[in-house]
Amino acid sequence: MRRKTAVYPGSFDPITYGHLDILDRGLLIFDRIIIAIAKNIQKEALFSVEERAEMIREVVKGKKNVIVDSFDGLLVDYLKKVKANVVIRGLRAMSDFEYEFQMASINRTLNPEIDTIFMMTSKDYFFVSSRTVKEVASFGGSVRDFVPPIVEKKLKEKFGNLS
Repeated sequence: MRRKTAVYPGSFDPITYGHLDILDRGLLIFDRIIIAIAKNIQKEALFSVEERAEMIREVVKGKKNVIVDSFDGLLVDYLKKVKANVVIRGLRAMSDFEYEFQMASINRTLNPEIDTIFMMTSKDYFFVSSRTVKEVASFGGSVRDFVPPIVEKKLKEKFGNLS
């Protein structure tokens, strides 16, 4: 039987419980998921790609069917490189859908063999985004309910609020 691999791309700056919710549910569908950290030149990242990969590897270390990788350039080229044709994307709101639908359509036009699976984020995390987590952390607020402990620790170190 052929193993089915999906790619879960994103900036993951930083990874949140919302991302992990999508990952865990995706693992119920796919044999293997590659978390592909995008080297996005349009976004100014708080954490380097290496720091993000390190945090994600720590968080998923017990999951043998999860690979953490990074890429730059077109997602369709990365999918070809890793021999995958399914993309997983999480949706929180209608505004996410508009952007994600556009990206999925572009990817499918560039490579008609690519499918995108949209998964609704759990009700517990639909309001959580990496951007808002960083904002809360930057003001010394607690992000304990939004990110794994290693991510919370790294955010405190970045922002100098080591309380």
